Amino acid sequence: MGYKTAAPDRYGLLKAWARENRKNATTAEMVLWEFLRDKQLGVKFLRQHVIGDYIADFVSTEKGLIIEVDGGYHTEPHQQENDKMREDTLEQMGYHFLRFSNEEVLFNTEQVIQQIENYFNE
Repeated sequence: MGYKTAAPDRYGLLKAWARENRKNATTAEMVLWEFLRDKQLGVKFLRQHVIGDYIADFVSTEKGLIIEVDGGYHTEPHQQENDKMREDTLEQMGYHFLRFSNEEVLFNTEQVIQQIENYFNE
């Protein structure tokens, strides 16, 4: 059946896409994963994890936090609408979001990590 966060009727397809996303991670995703993996921040994260009809870049299911690393296309109006709808749906499921641009992760990594740590300390 898969994870409890997955849509059962689409899980196989989404899981295959998530696997491809892990194999083809962006540089920013790879950089952030080095800080999130192995509970380095005291919290377990999964990467490219299926939740409902979506694939989250990084998620802590125990803390209900999704972290998204956005490329340039996320500034396009149509993509912003899609992102908003996706966030609304996942927030209704109990998740919270932190979004960072590729540039933030690559060039302000310490600030990104600090924001994530601050989320857990609130």
